[in-house]
Amino acid sequence: MKTIASFAAPLVLSSLLVMHPAVAAPQASVTPLTSEPLPEYPGKEVQMIVVDYPPGSADPVHRHDAHAFVYVLEGSIIMGVKGGREVTLKAGDTFHEGPDDIHTVGRNASATRPARFVVFLIKNKRAPILTPVK
Repeated sequence: MKTIASFAAPLVLSSLLVMHPAVAAPQASVTPLTSEPLPEYPGKEVQMIVVDYPPGSADPVHRHDAHAFVYVLEGSIIMGVKGGREVTLKAGDTFHEGPDDIHTVGRNASATRPARFVVFLIKNKRAPILTPVK
């Protein structure tokens, strides 16, 4: 009987985890700052946004189809693109993503403190700032 109980307990626990998945991480918020056409580069524009990561927040895998320049205002974030290494950035640090990069890692480095950064994007006019990648 003891053998059956020790075998059944992990099965019961795993079924409970499937039925009650973990709570999703808090979502980042994006605040648009400005968007300006670049007349010298027809069809292109600059867009600036501020991203606020609550504690524990993480982005899905995505791309920007733009040059994206990140400047960390407060807190600490972890960034990475496909084929590159993950980097931990703190206030005052910068990060660049190219138009062909797939952003595989983007998250708040802290589970207890928020993080905030500004992103300067050079992109096609009216293109979305973020495209999810599967």
